[in-house]
Amino acid sequence: MAAKWIETLTGSLEQKKQYKQYKARINALPEPYLTVAKATDRYLMYAGGGFTDGDTMMTMFGDFADLWERAAADGTPVRDIVGENPVEFAETFAAAYSGTQWIDKERARLNKAVSDAEKGEQK
Repeated sequence: MAAKWIETLTGSLEQKKQYKQYKARINALPEPYLTVAKATDRYLMYAGGGFTDGDTMMTMFGDFADLWERAAADGTPVRDIVGENPVEFAETFAAAYSGTQWIDKERARLNKAVSDAEKGEQK
């Protein structure tokens, strides 16, 4: 019962555990994968984050760690992963996960305001 109360305040304890495991997986990568994965992770937190759905976010992080672990195991050059534009790579990667984001509420609010204004013009 106490765990449910704590999760209500802090979020899923299972997701916190999964996130710690994800960070450990990233930190275990050899160079140069470690540096690039950490830099991309940081970017994803700022630009690709904003998920309100923790399950979607944890799926994204799990797939991200899988990608870098496979690249390191195969010896794939980091440029073959991120391409010539690492920002585009990170944004495209995050866009593949269609969870609800904080900005979605504001997008809906903006669309509604414009629709409501149009209705007022037509009267």
